[in-house]
Amino acid sequence: MLYLASRSPRRSELLARLGVAFTVIDVDVPEVRAAGEAPADYVSRVAQAKSRAGLLAAAGDPDALVLAGDTEVVLGNRVFGKPADGAAAAEMLRALSGRTHTVVSVVSVAQRDRLRALACESAVTFAPLDAPTIARYVATGESLGKAGGYAIQGRAAAFITHLSGSYSGVMGLPLHETARLLGDFGVAV
Repeated sequence: MLYLASRSPRRSELLARLGVAFTVIDVDVPEVRAAGEAPADYVSRVAQAKSRAGLLAAAGDPDALVLAGDTEVVLGNRVFGKPADGAAAAEMLRALSGRTHTVVSVVSVAQRDRLRALACESAVTFAPLDAPTIARYVATGESLGKAGGYAIQGRAAAFITHLSGSYSGVMGLPLHETARLLGDFGVAV
């Protein structure tokens, strides 16, 4: 059985687009970047830890196949994470305003003693955002719980002047890489 180790409704929605049956399981993995850890290494480590934790959560199923992912917004060497509140979201959006940032998304699949992960990096360019625009967006609540304080599939789509890479990766689960990994584990997509 395929399990998705994620509480993210976006990841569930994206995985469902591939037409595979799955069950959501809840895992609790700390998302704390180690000192000196490169952003891409951090995202990969967390995604793999989530899939391993999912295997433990599905221990009663000897055929468990666990898929997990992690996505972070990166500007330079700064990993933005999810804002704690509206003020933090506004600060993130001010930093991204008028600039190009990278969205690193890693999908990981684990089964018994097998673990594989694939990364996807996308470049996203924001238009310059003025203070009233940022305040209106933050007031919607959409920025909370989202890496970098924005949702590409929501109102923040109006901020994006250019995307180079994977839309689904920016949303939280790169579907091309996900389909490749599932295929490697014998799941037809």
